[in-house]
Amino acid sequence: MSQADSIATKAVIAAVEPQLFVADIMAACDFYVAKLGFGIVFTYGDPPYYAQVKRDSARLNLRCVDRPAIDPNFRDRAELLSVTFVVATAEEIRQLVLEFQTSGVTFVQTPAEKPWGARDFIIRDLDGNLLLFAGPAK
Repeated sequence: MSQADSIATKAVIAAVEPQLFVADIMAACDFYVAKLGFGIVFTYGDPPYYAQVKRDSARLNLRCVDRPAIDPNFRDRAELLSVTFVVATAEEIRQLVLEFQTSGVTFVQTPAEKPWGARDFIIRDLDGNLLLFAGPAK
């Protein structure tokens, strides 16, 4: 078998589902639904300790933990992102900004154009996870 044959039959990874650590599954689900426009795909456990939320083709897995999985001071100081969401157009990134402002989301980093041609912003969820939203600047 040639290298070309091997590459042609290679599996395609169709999506990624980051796992975020949260203190309260239902409170986290409520935040992602009410503030960020996600829908709940499922919750698991009694009481729930795991859930998945989805918006368009983006899915997040939420896992309940009893203490922060990463030092919050270090995360904030180093701006350690938990997840990056990407939209395809400059109009969509503008729409997200307006949508999140309307829903009362607090911006950790306000929308800004970057030297590499992106426009992005960062918000923080209820558990301190830093969420980057990015799209083309123009």
